[in-house]
Amino acid sequence: MYLLECYAAYKNAKTGDILKEWEECGIVQKIYDNYWIYHTERIENAFEDIDSLVLSGKYAW
Repeated sequence: MYLLECYAAYKNAKTGDILKEWEECGIVQKIYDNYWIYHTERIENAFEDIDSLVLSGKYAW
């Protein structure tokens, strides 16, 4: 939830809209699977990775 809320603030969007976008892109499980990586690195790395997943379906790193 924290990552979702932070990402929504980063995108200046509603959390529900972001979650819907992630679901439509089929990336919710990918984001969940990388929780520990996102949790231990700077939050901007997670944002870059999620942006890449949304655009291409592939991880940035």
